[in-house]
Amino acid sequence: MDDKHMQIGEVAARTELSLRTIRHYEETGLVVPSARSQGGFRLYTETDVQRLMVIRRMKPLGFTLDQMRDLLAATDRLDGDDTLDTDAREALLERVREYEQAATEEVDKLRVQLARAEDFAGTLRTRLHQTAPAGS
Repeated sequence: MDDKHMQIGEVAARTELSLRTIRHYEETGLVVPSARSQGGFRLYTETDVQRLMVIRRMKPLGFTLDQMRDLLAATDRLDGDDTLDTDAREALLERVREYEQAATEEVDKLRVQLARAEDFAGTLRTRLHQTAPAGS
């Protein structure tokens, strides 16, 4: 077998995504295995793994499947279409900028939530230390 291709189990281990999740992303058109083995097993390349990593990183930021598909389509065209004119390239770059801005805003919101959660955990620790029985 061509060592540039990986079966779904290896891809799942590398991306920390379940087989079910990878298959779901395939069914929704977000990722398509680059090949199939003679036995019909899905075969993926490093490019496929990187695509799954983009999806994995977008998910906790609240991006929808349609948004993931849109961003991946834009980056695919930027990476693979050497015939893009300047206006088309700029329009695609603007779409990517919009996703970058949205991701940054979501990261900022998550930082606030994390700070609040850490503060809450600290409050509970303080409470436990204050009310712990003597000698413990």
